[in-house]
Amino acid sequence: MRRAIVTGASSGIGKAITNRLLVLGYSVIGISRSVAAGDFQGKNFQALQCNLADSNAIIKLCELLKKEDISILVNAAGFGKFEPHEELGVATITQMTSLNLTAPMLLTNATLRSLKQNSGYLININSIEALRASKFAAVYSATKAGLRAFGDALFEETRKSTLSITNINPDMTQSNFYDTLRFDVSDKENEKLLSEDVADAVEHILTMRKGAVVSEYTIRSLQFGIKKKKATK
Repeated sequence: MRRAIVTGASSGIGKAITNRLLVLGYSVIGISRSVAAGDFQGKNFQALQCNLADSNAIIKLCELLKKEDISILVNAAGFGKFEPHEELGVATITQMTSLNLTAPMLLTNATLRSLKQNSGYLININSIEALRASKFAAVYSATKAGLRAFGDALFEETRKSTLSITNINPDMTQSNFYDTLRFDVSDKENEKLLSEDVADAVEHILTMRKGAVVSEYTIRSLQFGIKKKKATK
């Protein structure tokens, strides 16, 4: 049975992708700060709790994963805070960069030999913000654009192997990503994505002919919409 790693597996896009991989018959190692074995049905799921923004924790995790036989790595963990740049604290900037960019590069480094040997798949869940410049999103956009560049460069680097690398750039997706933000996805179905839409894209990537690679997969909502939250006193 081929084995996959999914970060951010406890919620949102990462959880939807984990569920889809289990349905497709993969064994999955799910990584997040709070993931638990009971979050998913079946014996083919393994939970690994780790704060991927903690440099010491991820170094230990990478040493562990180097020993695993991995066929798929999905870098789905991430968070964003959208404020004027001078309003962001040093800790927020550091954590965002660590989780959104440094952690995927380190996890890829730890599993790359195995992924190449297994004709595997590296899938980075980026963001539509990787493709554009938006106000109040300087750090978030930089981390996602950086991850996209990393995936693109690594694709060129590994083309003599049979490793497939894809950057997925989803538009605003209904999930707990927005729980602490001042805005949320729209309530209208045509103005948002669902986590399952991104899981559909992953399934499409995995079921394509191996000789063809979608190196960039951008998913947009049919129409644009956003919901501003009411200010709390």
